[in-house]
Amino acid sequence: MQEIEPYYNWRNLYIASEDPRSPFAGYQNSEVYFTDQIYNFLIHPQWDNIGSETLFLKVLYADYNQGFAVIEMFGEWNDLLHNDIMTLKRNIIELMIAEGINKYILICENVLNFHTDLDSDDYYAEWQEELEEGWIAVINARDHVLSEMSKYGVDHYLVMGGKLNDIAWRTRHPKQLCSKIDELVMRRLSI
Repeated sequence: MQEIEPYYNWRNLYIASEDPRSPFAGYQNSEVYFTDQIYNFLIHPQWDNIGSETLFLKVLYADYNQGFAVIEMFGEWNDLLHNDIMTLKRNIIELMIAEGINKYILICENVLNFHTDLDSDDYYAEWQEELEEGWIAVINARDHVLSEMSKYGVDHYLVMGGKLNDIAWRTRHPKQLCSKIDELVMRRLSI
């Protein structure tokens, strides 16, 4: 697990720790020391800790003029044991919403498992309601993660699956990625 690291080829465009409007402004990752772990497995030191025992992330890009953010997720998204959606919503998303971000691209190819509680959709609903004209898109999630999210109704709040699950995002500029996803989301919403 320590070899899975966040995408770094957009660092010339955006670094969350250097963005004064980011929830991670001033955050320092170790270049050499492994400080975080998921269960008994050390993880790469470039992942940002959001206060969850099992879910980490990296804000790869944020554009306040266009109101979108690209966030790469890593670990186990566990609402059942750790209420990760509450932690994510309170510690990261609310700060980003306050800065005008209303479109979220969640890259979930490194979300290894998803567990939820039948009664934990309040934070998903709250997040979606606060976005007004925005959306939350999950891209490139593993099939079993998508299945669990759908099984418990999380797909009522997050747009996922279909063409969103096969996007070559690394070959695009973040603004091109947002435009493509916005097009797919709007097409779905108009059906």
